[in-house]
Amino acid sequence: MAYFSVFHEYIKRKKSAVGLPFIALCWISFFWGTTWIASKEGVKHMPAMQLVAIRQLFGGLIYLAYFLIKKAPWPNKRQWRNILILSILNFMLSNGLSTWGVKYISSGLGAIIGSIFPLWIVVISFFRGEKISWRAALGLVICFSGICVIFYDYLNDFLEPEFRFGIILSIIATFTWALSSIYIRENKTNFNPYFSLGLQMLISCVAIFSVIETTGETVPLSEIPAISWWSIGYLVVFGSVLTFIAFIYALENLPKEVSSLYAYINPMVALFFGYILFNEPLTVSIAIGGAVTLIGLFLVNKAIKKA
Repeated sequence: MAYFSVFHEYIKRKKSAVGLPFIALCWISFFWGTTWIASKEGVKHMPAMQLVAIRQLFGGLIYLAYFLIKKAPWPNKRQWRNILILSILNFMLSNGLSTWGVKYISSGLGAIIGSIFPLWIVVISFFRGEKISWRAALGLVICFSGICVIFYDYLNDFLEPEFRFGIILSIIATFTWALSSIYIRENKTNFNPYFSLGLQMLISCVAIFSVIETTGETVPLSEIPAISWWSIGYLVVFGSVLTFIAFIYALENLPKEVSSLYAYINPMVALFFGYILFNEPLTVSIAIGGAVTLIGLFLVNKAIKKA
């Protein structure tokens, strides 16, 4: 009887240890998908880069306050260099441009474009002289086919300058995210990743505020409507704090192939809620093209993980 009790407690602990990372993965898959919706709603009523700067200011302050209370050590010279570079790639460019881009395109389309950053990793690796596996090459072809099917329903929209601008911004955002992924892989440090995120957010918000104040791309805080403040609050809590914590936790506790599943679910969440809340298009072409693109991404991700 005693042996059974010990065995039962052991199984219970194992289930808990395994279950929590999967809960974190489900959290990431859902909430990062919905942040596209919150961004879309927020930028309807205020300049996109101002929303990004405010979001990152509050998110960074939350992280900074926590680590100041914990009296955590500050980064050294090399770690500061990494934080500065990643703040440019991750938050000023990738997050900033993708939020700006979704002002002109649907949230679902923005999410699909945002998910294709592994393609850039393969392309960049190829031009750096690295060998590309057949699986990665096949994934690229499949992804490109899926994207062509998706954009079939948007052919007329390409006649609009704003739509083209949104697409360009979104593509550049995915490229800089890929550069960030490669940089992290090749320049690892032992600094706390959560503290690093907070510092990246604060550095980027200062830089963005400096630019938009100079260019006049701001509105007085009193003129920002309540719906945009609610969007910012949602993006801070669920997009910048809780989900990043879950993301790093899942990366540390799940196999790479499993922890990357969120990348295939986020676009589906964004497409579904964009259709429900904003009446964004969800046609057969978009559904089929999205599925084909995600299959291609799966092959590309598998090739990257294997390498």
